[in-house]
Amino acid sequence: MAALMEQYEGRLDTASRSLQQLAQQLPGIVQRSTDDQLRRLPSEVMGHVRDGLQKPVHDYQHQLQESRRIVYRGSQTLAEQLQRMERLHRQLIWKVAGITFGSLLLLLVGGSWLSKHYYDEIRENQLSAELLRAYNQADVNLCGGRLCANVESRGPKYGDKKQYRLVALRQ
Repeated sequence: MAALMEQYEGRLDTASRSLQQLAQQLPGIVQRSTDDQLRRLPSEVMGHVRDGLQKPVHDYQHQLQESRRIVYRGSQTLAEQLQRMERLHRQLIWKVAGITFGSLLLLLVGGSWLSKHYYDEIRENQLSAELLRAYNQADVNLCGGRLCANVESRGPKYGDKKQYRLVALRQ
C-alpha cells in the first residue's frame, strides 16, 4: 500500500507539476491564441464585409452603368432633336423670308399693274371727258336713233378727204 501511495503521490506530484506548468503556460497559450485570432479576425471580418458588400457594390455599379447608358442615349436623342429643330427653324425662316419676299414682289407687281390700269382708265376718261365737254358745247341731237349736228357751213374742213366740218356751238 505504501508503494502504491508513493506511486500515487509521485504521479500526483507529476500531475501537480504538469498542472502548474500548464497553468504557467496557459496564459501564454491563451495570449498567443488570442493574438492569432485577433490577427486573423480583421482579415476574416474584411473578407466577410467584402463578400457582403461586393454584390451590392457590383449591383450598384451595374445600375450606375445602365443609368449612364440611358442618360447618354437620352442626351443623344435630345441632341438629335435639337438639330432637327434647328433645321426646321432654319427652313421656317427661309420659308417665311421667301413668302415675305414673294408677297412683296406680288404687291409690287400688282401695284404696278393697278397703277398702269388706273392710269390708262384715267387717261381714257380724260379723253372721254374732253369729248363729252365738246358734245355738251356742240349743237348735236338724236335724229331717229342717229346723231345729227348743226355744222358750220363756212368753217374749215378736216380729215383725209376733208369730209369733216366743225359743229356749231349751242346757243
